[in-house]
Amino acid sequence: MSFDTPLSLAGPLREPRQMLADQAYGGHSSIHDDAMAEKLGFRAGPIEGPTHFSQFQPLLAKIWGRDWFERGCFSSHFLNMVVEGEAVRAFAEVPAEGATSTRAWAEKADGTPVLEASASVGPDAGPTLLETRMAALRPPGKLLILEDLKVGMTGAKDERVRMDPDQHMGALYPFSLNQKLAAITENSPWYSDAKASPWGRAIIPFEMLSVLFEYTSREAAFPVKGPAVGLFADQEIRLIDGPLFVGEEYVLRREVAALAESKRTESYWVRTRVFDSTGRKPVAEMLLNHATMKNSYAGYAEAG
Repeated sequence: MSFDTPLSLAGPLREPRQMLADQAYGGHSSIHDDAMAEKLGFRAGPIEGPTHFSQFQPLLAKIWGRDWFERGCFSSHFLNMVVEGEAVRAFAEVPAEGATSTRAWAEKADGTPVLEASASVGPDAGPTLLETRMAALRPPGKLLILEDLKVGMTGAKDERVRMDPDQHMGALYPFSLNQKLAAITENSPWYSDAKASPWGRAIIPFEMLSVLFEYTSREAAFPVKGPAVGLFADQEIRLIDGPLFVGEEYVLRREVAALAESKRTESYWVRTRVFDSTGRKPVAEMLLNHATMKNSYAGYAEAG
């Protein structure tokens, strides 16, 4: 007997760790600091959205195997913040045999949605969740914090990045890979043991790709006014020729892909293209929506 009932994989409830309480940018604390979050109307500093990506890795590896680590794409819209101590569960629909895309989502223990996402493998899986969301954006009204940004603007220069096991990842990410692995919700020997990895080298965890790609983001020198506090509202990470390796150098190039506005935020979407150390071979890509809080910018209401 066969059924057309959609089935889903579900991971265990996990309590992700907050590792950005000491994050700083632009000379001030970030939204991940409890005092700053409360000042902006949130009950506590949230856990960074990409932290939740780790909980999906066992599910998507179960669906697509090694292909997920080499050509996987996770495209996520964040819905509700999570603070340390709250439990989260990841879900992924089981796709039809041969399908290259599926739906994924995460919920708190009480059912509160955390994020919605599309997951896919390869370049021909159809539009991702964020490609669809970005295509539906309306032109923003008059921008203040982002008034000097233009769609198509590129970063000031090529950026070179790497992630070594004990490398401190800077003011934006005040920890090392090894410190993250001591707290990560889903660990794997592939992240630290070259002999255990199918590629013969330790690979960077999916959630830490965001850290690698944002490590040198200040070098892009995009003219965003401040000080102002921002958060990640949408994030897509696509592996083109993965995985990415611990201790390997990569070249990053950034471009403003879209500008948007809501009642509370001004947003700029940045596409970061990632190349091997020669700068010629594409290996990955990130689309990131930086939502900047209007009420965190001094004088915004008066200027508007």
